[in-house]
Amino acid sequence: MTIALSRPATGDYDPAVAGIVALAPDVIDAASQLITQRDAVGRLFTAVTEAAARHRYAEGKWTVREVLAHVCDCERVYAYRLLRIARGDETPLAGFDENTYVPAGRFESRQLASVIKEWMAVRDATIALVRGLPGDAWTRR
Repeated sequence: MTIALSRPATGDYDPAVAGIVALAPDVIDAASQLITQRDAVGRLFTAVTEAAARHRYAEGKWTVREVLAHVCDCERVYAYRLLRIARGDETPLAGFDENTYVPAGRFESRQLASVIKEWMAVRDATIALVRGLPGDAWTRR
């Protein structure tokens, strides 16, 4: 099933992310885009060595492994938000502090392959969620 989504209109997102939103295509097929990204990210990180995954470009900055784990955490949070909105839940959505999540995840104690596998599973769950949403769920705010 194709789920064609248009770029969000001004006012539908925080103005601080306007530059990122401007990079999005005018219309995307949501599930196909998620699959394409899953495969590209999987290839990218599979090519990273364990030594490279421990790299920090500066003191106090995240390692490559922590960056991927952060992307995984964000995917979970955003999929949960999508689910809540799609189901008509109007309870205010809480924020999250990535600077608390990443250290608490202790990702440096894991093999990169484990984090990659987890991210792929999370993305697959997001794809399943997106594919299963009824059409009217996409217009909820």
